[in-house]
Amino acid sequence: MEHIQINNDPEPIRLFKSDLLEFFTHIHPAVIVIIWVPVILAFLWRALTFPTRISPRLRIPVGFFSGMFIWTLAEYTLHRFVFHYRARTPRQERIVFLFHGVHHAQPKCKTRLVMPPVVSIPLATLFYGAFRLILGKALGLSAWVDALFAGFGSGYLTYDLTHYATHHFRMRAPGLRFLKRYHMLHHYKTPNQRFGVSSPLWDIVFGTKPD
Repeated sequence: MEHIQINNDPEPIRLFKSDLLEFFTHIHPAVIVIIWVPVILAFLWRALTFPTRISPRLRIPVGFFSGMFIWTLAEYTLHRFVFHYRARTPRQERIVFLFHGVHHAQPKCKTRLVMPPVVSIPLATLFYGAFRLILGKALGLSAWVDALFAGFGSGYLTYDLTHYATHHFRMRAPGLRFLKRYHMLHHYKTPNQRFGVSSPLWDIVFGTKPD
């Protein structure tokens, strides 16, 4: 994605003629907390009550933090290769703008800083299906799936709330201040680098973190 001219107009850029479709492009960060915290807790409960001989004291923490770690890679991959896809046709440009370009064009728009449920729910369903298929069916590790997905969902929630905070909170703590500066540099200086929002780990691994 090349540099996009910043639009500082307080009125959000309209994406659709339909008021109904336009409504679904705006979301308050509290909504994702209301939606995903119960989902995460439900999957942790499923993990706790899953009939298996493996102790939950091992299975749940290991599965949960593994899921959070897997999310950091998913975050990087989605941001770099999907949201910053190099469009080759006007139609592709339009799709990329709808997904992410509008955020770069208007980064201060408060209602377009977290992922709308119409996007996050289908994505979560796909990832859960992949975990079930790979861990449950292919590897015979069904007992680990629910804890892993709970961690994955927690990683997503942390990412989205961190993203909102980098744009609208001062973030005085050193680690948080670093994340804010890192993401602002992505927006205003290096839009084709610094794809990590909750962590620069995969930028370092894949060479998209500038010296």
